[in-house]
Amino acid sequence: MIQTENLTKQFKTTLAVDRLTLQVQEGEVFGFLGPNGAGKTTTVRMLTSLIGPTSGKAIVNGFEVGKQDTDIRRSVGILTETPGMYDNLSAQFNLEIYASLYEVKDPKGQIEKYLRMLGLWDRRNDEAGTFSKGMKQKLAIARSLLHEPRLLFLDEPTAALDPEGARLVRDFIEELRKQGRTIFLCTHNLDEADRLCDRIGVFKSRLLVVDAPARLRSQLFGRKVVFHLHAPAPGLAQTAQALPFVQEARLVDNKLLVTLEDPDLHNPEIIRALVGAGAEIQFVGELRRSLEDVYLQLVKAA
Repeated sequence: MIQTENLTKQFKTTLAVDRLTLQVQEGEVFGFLGPNGAGKTTTVRMLTSLIGPTSGKAIVNGFEVGKQDTDIRRSVGILTETPGMYDNLSAQFNLEIYASLYEVKDPKGQIEKYLRMLGLWDRRNDEAGTFSKGMKQKLAIARSLLHEPRLLFLDEPTAALDPEGARLVRDFIEELRKQGRTIFLCTHNLDEADRLCDRIGVFKSRLLVVDAPARLRSQLFGRKVVFHLHAPAPGLAQTAQALPFVQEARLVDNKLLVTLEDPDLHNPEIIRALVGAGAEIQFVGELRRSLEDVYLQLVKAA
């Protein structure tokens, strides 16, 4: 769906995107994370043929950036960082203009479909300039989907939305995923990325890492299991530490914290060993590192 090789963008003395090599598969929700000024929006603009790369190559939906730009623009949907609308025109008329540009076969049906899905149908005749920032954001999402693109670029889709509106958009993205669409999601909302994305790429001018959120947490921090005890018993940490698959074990009050790679496989053996050593285990849980921890560590290291 997306394939880049050493994709680079230089603005005079500023290297915005440095030799990006990346593959995004069909039907995947791919999160593109990075601090402000990292080059995320520049990357999206190159992949949607809004600007050309300085060097390197990119294939989007089977079309090559710089050679088949019109085909790329026809085949993708994009929500830009600052979606512009004709403020003096109604929401419906705004969408009619873009439906005409995309040569949508059933513009009225498509407009109604997406305005209803995004909760804007009752305001369809109101001028876009009277909409709140969040409502304009939802209107822009509807605009990006009118021509039913299989690949959708979303740049901060829940920015400026209240919690109810943000949840509606997240549910909407989940529905698009079920339809088999590919979504390239730029976001600062790390909890959102954790919940929605199959894989994430952490980016700061260059690509730092790409993987599933759960695997990134495991690789950087390991998985930490918490055994809640009725009372601490001497030697439990040493009992756990003696097992070959345990990376670290320490007792904190009435909790034994054990770090290992695969709790699903090894927890039963740990429990047998602890019970044999006299432990009274009340329940077992897992202490999860957040995607924010992963992101901050990677960006700080970069």
